[in-house]
Amino acid sequence: MRLLFIGDIVGSPGREMVQSYLSKLKSKYQPHVTIVNGENAAAGKGITEKIYKNLLESGVQAITMGNHTWDKKDIFQFIDEATYMVRPANLPPGTPGKEVVFVKSNGKEIAVINILGRTFMQPADDPFRKIDELLKLAKKRTNIVFVDFHAEATSEKQAFAWYLDGKVSAVVGTHTHVQTADNRVLPNGTAYISDVGMTGPYDGILGMDREAVIKKFLTGLPVRFEVPKSGPTQLSAVVIDIDPVTGKSKQIDRVQINDDHPFFS
Repeated sequence: MRLLFIGDIVGSPGREMVQSYLSKLKSKYQPHVTIVNGENAAAGKGITEKIYKNLLESGVQAITMGNHTWDKKDIFQFIDEATYMVRPANLPPGTPGKEVVFVKSNGKEIAVINILGRTFMQPADDPFRKIDELLKLAKKRTNIVFVDFHAEATSEKQAFAWYLDGKVSAVVGTHTHVQTADNRVLPNGTAYISDVGMTGPYDGILGMDREAVIKKFLTGLPVRFEVPKSGPTQLSAVVIDIDPVTGKSKQIDRVQINDDHPFFS
């Protein structure tokens, strides 16, 4: 079982990179399931129903979210009907949206879970206790479990992955938008990377116009962050090979497409 996960799609530049390269990535890597993080897909914050549907039409099978899930208010009009969107699970009971999404492929089901970290993040319930609760549900249907851990601190991401080693197929970090070089399979079969990276502007800062970000650091004053509409772009992803019988991962490889790392088919 091979899984392709594309990191944080930022605005229209990120969406255009997915449109341009997803079919090429599928041709090269032959994934059975493709998942993306879409919490920044609409102008850098949130997602709309149109973008959600366009991502599915482009060949994506599940969309994870994060701390910007609610930034586009019309999400409340469609999230409960969004069959393949999974929002952070460790939010208060009664929060709209799905805590787990199951994707069928190649005769198998994959459980897709999205969890928020708590260090330097907005308030959320305990991710460790919440994942234990969700695994009881997921394991009744499948032993292939993919977790997008949307968190700031690498220490919390590593702790979460070690806690889940052997319990899930993969724990991949999102949110910090910079791809890390620590991809590995932990001793008991859980694939891990601290951050998959982002898909969007290459010459910005975390996907935003760099001049505005620099001004914020120089002055300490409020600044409006916007996604650059032009300039070079990038795509960040990982490819994970999972044993379909045991649910344990065998390999996780990083993918980067940008001006410094051209795509080769």
